[in-house]
Amino acid sequence: MEQQLNKYKYTKTIRIWLIIGLVMLIGQVILGGITRLTGSGLSITRWDIVSGVIPPLNTAQWNDAFDLYKQTPQYHKINAHFELSDFKFIFFWEFFHRLWVRILGFIFLIPFVIFLFRKKIDFYLIKRLFLVIFFTALTASAGWIMVKSGLVNRPWVNAYKLSLHFILAMLSVGAMVKTVADAYSYSTQKTKNHSKLVAIVLAVTFVQLIFAGLMSGMKAGVYFPTWPDMNGTFVPNVLLDSNNWTLHNLTNYDTFTFAVALVQFTHRFFAYLLLILVAYMFLKTEKSVSKLSKKWLQIVLTLLLFQISLGVLVLLNIGSGIPLLYGSLHQLFGVLFFMSLLFLFFSLRKIKA
Repeated sequence: MEQQLNKYKYTKTIRIWLIIGLVMLIGQVILGGITRLTGSGLSITRWDIVSGVIPPLNTAQWNDAFDLYKQTPQYHKINAHFELSDFKFIFFWEFFHRLWVRILGFIFLIPFVIFLFRKKIDFYLIKRLFLVIFFTALTASAGWIMVKSGLVNRPWVNAYKLSLHFILAMLSVGAMVKTVADAYSYSTQKTKNHSKLVAIVLAVTFVQLIFAGLMSGMKAGVYFPTWPDMNGTFVPNVLLDSNNWTLHNLTNYDTFTFAVALVQFTHRFFAYLLLILVAYMFLKTEKSVSKLSKKWLQIVLTLLLFQISLGVLVLLNIGSGIPLLYGSLHQLFGVLFFMSLLFLFFSLRKIKA
């Protein structure tokens, strides 16, 4: 007989605080995506933790910030036509991206100290939150390393470093999801355990996230903006030539189409594979899981269908660049899909006696 867990180990206030933290983390990932899509990531050439909270407040300060940007390869090779108003636009998104993570830090830190002082949280939750903070700090560090990669010689950030930055952000989200699931006592008493199947889907999804980061970093969609084919073929000819499979072609993706073709082809393949796996998982488990797990199972399937549809819309609406609305929504639904899979996985845990 299934047991409905109504008594939680942590107070309602703490659980709401954790959910706010999760929403803020998701918002940070999406802002990062918008920053990438608008080409704003290199607009702020310094990382000033304290003074960076305040944007330029007058014309002189704006001109100083613009002069620093004019020293970057991105300005000289791509945006030399920029006026101050153009610079303010890209500055806004990068500034907002950085400001959001600072706000996130305060939302975590101040209530954490209060709850700790009042003994409202135990050592287990403290460990979980420190894991979130650890991954968040790694994400921020990787973000600055990524930005620095575009300030010397190259007019854009390194795609592999961007993908690492994105994956660390997703690990931060995953650690936060685990914390929320624990705070809400996610578990089940069902005898059939489908967690292994969900774990397989999660593993495939994680690989897909890596290629999603590479897709963004290389702007691979721009090179093959068609669907279901890739510029007239289902397997690009550049991938069929064994001579192209070299480390040089993988690292020099901005001078030859091999890497972008490989990344987009693989990204599409994993999307189709995930559709098959999630449909199988739904049919296999839908009648033998708890109400909570069934809810997350339905959410997972729905989000994946929207995610794939948005991916197609991104490709079909590419002009001179990735469409901002479709691109941002595609990333959002991808993050929500990953998050929902994790909640499904944790809802399948057995109740400990």
